[in-house]
Parts: sequence; structure tokens; C-alpha cells
Amino acid sequence: MANPILGTLIHAVGGIAASTCYVPYQKVKKWSWDSYWIVQASFAWFIFPFLIGFLTVPNLLDVFSKASSEVLINATLLGAIYGFGGMCFGFAIKHIGYSLTYTISIGISAILGTIVPLIMHGEFSNKLYGPGGYTIFFGMFMALIGIIICGVAGYRKEKDLKNNSANNEKPLTFNMKKGLTLTVIAGILSAVFGISLEVGAPVAKIAGEYGAGNFEGNANLILSTGGAFITNFIWFTVAGLKNGTLKELVDVKGVGQKNFILNLTMSILSGALWYGQFFFYGIGHVQMGAYKFASWVLHMSMLIFFSYVVGIVMKEWKAVTKRTYLTLVFALIVLVTSFVIMAYGSQLGSEIVTNH
Repeated sequence: MANPILGTLIHAVGGIAASTCYVPYQKVKKWSWDSYWIVQASFAWFIFPFLIGFLTVPNLLDVFSKASSEVLINATLLGAIYGFGGMCFGFAIKHIGYSLTYTISIGISAILGTIVPLIMHGEFSNKLYGPGGYTIFFGMFMALIGIIICGVAGYRKEKDLKNNSANNEKPLTFNMKKGLTLTVIAGILSAVFGISLEVGAPVAKIAGEYGAGNFEGNANLILSTGGAFITNFIWFTVAGLKNGTLKELVDVKGVGQKNFILNLTMSILSGALWYGQFFFYGIGHVQMGAYKFASWVLHMSMLIFFSYVVGIVMKEWKAVTKRTYLTLVFALIVLVTSFVIMAYGSQLGSEIVTNH
């Protein structure tokens, strides 16, 4: 039996995993971004999805053989398009930090990744006017307001850092213009990942028929992440050859054995955390019952919330003024309020449906 409140809590666990997935990169030494990225991408989008998929979905190969080839191809292609968004997301973090990248990019993804599938299936009006619909969509509107306030906080942060840079020996690398451009692209393409999961939903349904239960989402997740892996593997292999960084992956002596083991461990950890977000997304999605359409925006809101926590812990906002910090806090309150409203709307609708 579906339980939206439990689903919300599970989405929160996924949000924690997602908001911390790039933190291990801070520990990587004597490896370029290209080397780190290709290893973490291999585990996040290929190794873990297939491994966990085979462990949790009975007769996985039979599930794929029973699914429509059109569904398999389209879900994979959309995942490949998202792959470019993952690259932009990673680079954006280097320019505007964790908090803003997660907030703006994931915020855009939350709205588009929820609205577009509903329009594709002609269900927008039904969900809007259905039980709890107004409440859920109001929560989505609140999330949009929170994103806008985050943008304001970002510009104030840039101004504060520029004012403080004169007193620092090292110039600050904060670049709102370049970072914002990459973040918007990443947000739009991240929404494509949500659409990919929706397109691949028939595969998850078949997995459920084979007895996958709460883990049915691990079947169609393989398609979406597989497409993303193909894009990133090709891109960063070419980049590694061009920049001469690919050799870092086998040059244990040059990097140092200790650093090599550390780098490999941190990259695998990043991949595990990234995969973890959608492992828990799939379980939480099942628990949302008739209100699965709200899963994407709810899950993304959790990412935004916990990314702030990460940003604060990493002292990204330490050098800003009190006014800027209060703007950040206000944005956080609005965002928290938004996903509480969405969770309430889902629960309200679920109770009405159950009673009838």
C-alpha cells in the first residue's frame, strides 16, 4: 500500500546522497577533473545501476526482452541527452559553488521534469483538478519563488566576494555569468532525465510484474543512466586523449600509490552517492501511489535543501554579508515550505482516493 509520507522521507534520503555526491572530489589529488569524472561516471551510470539492477529485479533480462523496443531506445536516448547536462552541472559547481548550482539547476529540473511528462500524457488538467492537485501545484509555485530568491542571493554573494577579494592573496574564482549559463543548461537537461525515467516507466511496470516490488524502478533506471554513461564516456575519453590526462588512470607511479588509491576511492564514492539518489528515488516513487507525478519535484526539492546544508558546511557563504546570508536563509525557508506543501497535497489526495 502506498504511503506518501514514507515516500517523502525516502526522497529525503536520496536528496542527502545527491547533495553530497561531488564532495569527495575535494579529496582528489594529482588527478584532473577529466580523470575523476570518467571514473565516477562509470560507477554512477553503468556499474552500480547494472549491478544493483541484477540483484534487485528478478529475471532482469526477461524484463527487457518483454519491453517495447521503442521504449528501450527512447529512454536510453533521452538519458544520453541528459549526459551533457551532467557535464555542465559538474563544471558549474567549479564556478558558482554547490549551493547555487544545486538550487538553480535542480529547481529548473524540478518544474520542467514534472510538468512536461504530464503534458506529454495529457494528464495535466486531471492532476491539477484532482484530489490534492491544487495543493501540490501551489507547492511547485512556491518552489519556483524559492529558486528566484536563490538567484538574488547568488548575485549578492558574487558582489560580496568581489568586495572581499582585494584583501585575499588568491583571487576568487566565483563567476556568476559563466556558472549561471552552465547551470541553466544543466537544469533543462536534468529535466530530460526525469522525462527519460517517465518514458521508461513501462519497463518498471513489467519489473513489478516479475516481483521487483519497491525496486521496480531499478529496471528503467538502467536505461536512463546507460544513455548518460555513453555520452560521458565518449566525451571524456576524447578529452582525456586530447589533454593527455587519460594516462593518469594507469600512471600509479606518477600519481603515487597512496594518491591513486585515494582518488579511485573518492571517485567510486561519488558514483555511489549519485546512484544512491535515484536508487532511493525509485523506492520513494513507488510509495507516492497515485501521486507519482509529484515525485520528481519533491525529490529535487530535497536536493536543493540539503545542498544548502553542504554549502554552509563547506563555508561557501562564510565571507558574505549578513544581508546576503539572510536572503539565503529566507530562500531555504521558502523551499522547505514548498516541499512540505507538496507532501501534504499528495497525502491529502491519497486519503481522499482511499476513502472512495
